[in-house]
Amino acid sequence: PLFAGMNGSAIENFSCVIYNISLMNCTWQAGRSAPADTQYFLYWQNSRDDREMECELYIKDENGRNMGCSFQNVKIIGKAYFMVNGSSKDSLIQFYDEYIELYKIEILTAPLNITAHCTGDSAGCIITWHPPLTSHRKKPKCFQYEINIQNK
Repeated sequence: PLFAGMNGSAIENFSCVIYNISLMNCTWQAGRSAPADTQYFLYWQNSRDDREMECELYIKDENGRNMGCSFQNVKIIGKAYFMVNGSSKDSLIQFYDEYIELYKIEILTAPLNITAHCTGDSAGCIITWHPPLTSHRKKPKCFQYEINIQNK
C-alpha cells in the first residue's frame, strides 16, 4: 500500500533553502509517533532527466539521526522532487514527498557593482548596479529592487 506505516511517523516541517548561488540545505523533524530508533533517508531528483539520488552529506542530530541534508553545486532547473523515507526495527515508517520549484526557495546574493554618483545640482544621485548572481538564467526584468537612502 502507498501509505504503509504508522500514522504520524513521517517527517514533519520539511524545508529547503538555496544560498550562495549553488548551496542548498534541507531540514526536517522526526515524526511525532516515530520510534526513537527511526533513521531517515532523503532522495531527490532535480529534473525529469536526472536520476534520483540519495543525499551525500546528512546533517545529524546529537543521537546520530539524519535531520537534514547539505547539497553543493545545485543547478536551479524547474521543479525538483524530494522524498524522505525512514526505517525502524519496530515498525513501518511512512514516507514524505514534495515537489519544490527551486527558484522560489533561493536566497539571492546582493546586487553587484553598486555605484552612487551624486552631483550637487538638482539631478541628485545616479545609483547603478548589476543583478545578483544566480545558478539559473533570469531575465533582468524578473528582479525587483528596493533602495533605502538615509540622509547623513
